[in-house]
Parts: sequence; C-alpha cells; structure tokens
Amino acid sequence: MSSGNTYLITGGSGFIGSHLTDALLARGDSVIVLDNMSTGRPANLAHHADNPRLRVVQGSILDQLVVDELVHTCDVVVHLAAAVGVKLILDQPLRSLMTNIRGTEIVIEAAHRYRRKILVASTSEIYGKNSSGPLPESSDRILGSPAVAKWSYSTAKAVDEILANTYHKERGLSTIIVRFFNTVGPRQSPAYGMVIPRLIEQAIGGLPLTVFGDGTQTRCFIHVRDVVEALVLLLDNGQAIGQTFNIGAGDELSILQLAKLVTELSGSTSGIDLVPYAEAYGPGFEDMTRRVPDTTKLRELTGWAPRRSLMDILVETIAEARADLAAPQR
Repeated sequence: MSSGNTYLITGGSGFIGSHLTDALLARGDSVIVLDNMSTGRPANLAHHADNPRLRVVQGSILDQLVVDELVHTCDVVVHLAAAVGVKLILDQPLRSLMTNIRGTEIVIEAAHRYRRKILVASTSEIYGKNSSGPLPESSDRILGSPAVAKWSYSTAKAVDEILANTYHKERGLSTIIVRFFNTVGPRQSPAYGMVIPRLIEQAIGGLPLTVFGDGTQTRCFIHVRDVVEALVLLLDNGQAIGQTFNIGAGDELSILQLAKLVTELSGSTSGIDLVPYAEAYGPGFEDMTRRVPDTTKLRELTGWAPRRSLMDILVETIAEARADLAAPQR
C-alpha cells in the first residue's frame, strides 16, 4: 500500500539504493536520489528514465546546500550513501572516513532541521572481530588497533549510529538504524572487493577464483530484494523508531565452499587460488572467522523472514554477469 510519500535516498543509484527505489516507485511513492556516482551507476535506474515520480540528482552528501534543499522537499530520508567495500576503504581511508562521518552528520542535521524521519544504514562490520554467533543487536564490539585501516570503517559507522541515537534521544528525531550483513544480488559491482560478484566474474572469465586466507571464514549472504522488503517494513512501522535492526540471513557457509559452488553453478573449469591476507590487503589485515546475524528483533516486530536462498542469488547473479559480458560495451 502506498503512503504517497516522497523519499530521499542518498546513494540511491547504488546497489541497495536502486532496488529500494524500484520498490518504492512500484507502490506509488516518489523518490529523489542523491548520488555522486562513485559506486552508484546511472544504468541501475535507467529503466525509470520516464517516471515523473523519480528525480536523480548527481551530487555529494558532503554538499550541505544540496542536502538541505533535498531534505526540505522530501518526507522521509533513507541514508545509504557511504564509502563501501574493503578495497576502497583500504585504498582511500581518509576519503572514506570523511564521507562516512561528515556526510552522515550533514544528512542527519538536515533531517533534524526539517523534522524528517531518517533511516540510517550501518553494517555488520560494527561487531568487529566478535565471531560468536548469531549476533543480536546488543552484542559487544571487538576491534583491533585504530592504526589498522579496516577498523576505521567500523568506527565511522559506529559514530553514525551514535549520532542517530543521540539525535533521537536528545532532540526527538525519528531515526531507524539498520545493520546490513553481506547483501548480494543483481547490480552489485565486483569492483569494490565484494566477494560474490568477484568470484563470479573470475569463474565466467576463466580465471582462477581467488579466496583470501585459508577460506574457512564463514559468511551469511542475503538477497538484496529480501533486504529491501525489510527496509520497507521498517519504514512503514512506527514502532521501529529509535531502534537498531540487523538485516541478514542465517545460513552460514565458508568462502571456500562458496567458491566451489560458484564454479559448479557457472560450469567453470577454473581452479581456486588461496591468497594470504597480507598479499591481498597488505600486512596487519584482520578478518572475522564468522559473521552470523540474529534477526529475531526484526522478525518479531515485522514478521519478516528472507525468502530467497543462496542458490537463487547465485543463479540470478551468474545469469546477470553473463548478460553483461555479452552486451555491447558502450
């Protein structure tokens, strides 16, 4: 059911943002997208080119005037824009930190100025090295040294969460925080170190699949459309305000198992290369051995549960990668 609202989605041309834009437009809402196109792609929203209920603005969340104007003209803010991907964060730690802290501050300040409800995207990286599982939202954060660039992302997102929570508690701003766990599916770029697109690109390109470390580290993968369904349910539920929610799937598998599955489903004859973390990311890189979400809180409030399996995700993403490969390059 449409609320007929206008949603401002920062990072709306990106992977999750473009799928959320699809869902909101489909139910009759209007969407304003603010994206600097660093990781977003115009192609992700090209199918809405003639939709009068979509406005795409190319610009940065660091531009206070643009953010102010757009927040003023919307009803609800969904703040997804961030510097993402292990590779980008390690290559450009200062830019990533500025985007993720100062950018969020600017967006939250504008939401407060105009009293707009805001959903702020956080990450499972928030839990750091906490490899107990499944992790409820109240789990401890276990972090390494601030000198290790990897932890700067976790710390930046923690600051984002604290900003949202303190604006809610002290100033009455309507905030919702979501922590994404390994979201995958169509439109996810392999360019930023995301594991499934990268393995698929290697498999269909006939290259060895690179697995970092010994491959025993486990992850849980969730389809982007399941994530979007959770976002919409939370945005529509007044009881979500002031709260934090994990969004993820509970099926765990190792990265080595994942690489074997990708090889099998793509019919690839590629082998698998184990690459030491130090070689892939430089000395001192640390990884989590497990990362499993507890989504009880989300399920109990909204009735949500993921509906698509890892098989569905891989089959669909392999098909998309093949289609991209076959398409004439513009």
